[in-house]
Amino acid sequence: MKAGELVRETARALRVARLHFGHGTANARDEAAWLIAHVLRVLPGNLDLHKVISPADIRKARSLAQRRIHERIPLAYLLKEAWLCGKRFYVDERVIVPRSFVSELLRERLRPWLRHPVRRALDLCTGSGCLAILLAQTFPRADVDATDLSSAALQVARMNVNRYKLAKRVRLVRSDLFHRLKGQRYDLIVTNPPYVDTRTMRTLPPEYDYEPRSALQAGRDGLDFVHRILRETKDHLNPHGLLVCEVGDARRALERAYPRLPFAWPETSESPGCVFALEREQLPG
Repeated sequence: MKAGELVRETARALRVARLHFGHGTANARDEAAWLIAHVLRVLPGNLDLHKVISPADIRKARSLAQRRIHERIPLAYLLKEAWLCGKRFYVDERVIVPRSFVSELLRERLRPWLRHPVRRALDLCTGSGCLAILLAQTFPRADVDATDLSSAALQVARMNVNRYKLAKRVRLVRSDLFHRLKGQRYDLIVTNPPYVDTRTMRTLPPEYDYEPRSALQAGRDGLDFVHRILRETKDHLNPHGLLVCEVGDARRALERAYPRLPFAWPETSESPGCVFALEREQLPG
């Protein structure tokens, strides 16, 4: 059997099972290609569809597909890997699967919203550490702090920071948002905090049951963490420093809660409205 045939077979099985896609892929075909590439030990974008696959690798791919179908485990957890901006990160069920739209803005160095050099940056709610690592790579002269309340998540983040040989520039801190960052100031703060509202939490597909609920749920309107971030960020930004925060589907609730804040909504692949940017001087307080 060739790789292309196995991709088609696997995609068909995933599609028939009516799985939820959204933990690294958007459809059955892309997920099947990722699975087969992993089994063949090649990058997902380098999969040769004409390559003949060994019987052992066919069995392994089919076994992974069956677990994906019957247990509804996100493929990232089965493979112990996730991809963001073309970078591979280790993941397991101690962290949510990386999928932040903030990463798309970092590819463009946050232009035109970021107007000053970045010497110190902060990633709040770092989880797997992916955004902290992308920050360090995007701004090679910057020192980066990365916080998370979960010590288990920080263990995963440490693995990824070490994998990218960034331990000297990325400092991991166990902290409830800014709690253990008293007196620290930054040129740039990015965050992908929990933002799923109570009603949505009750209707999430089974795949989300494997992710830490504390990294998803954020109260009745999805803004429990964002309220705190908006209250506290000004004390931790340098003049003209920038806050970039992902809020998912909570834009409408956020703008109702803060009608006078001049939120900028950069374009992402999800369209404008899931990530906002504010300079220090625009923040409340």
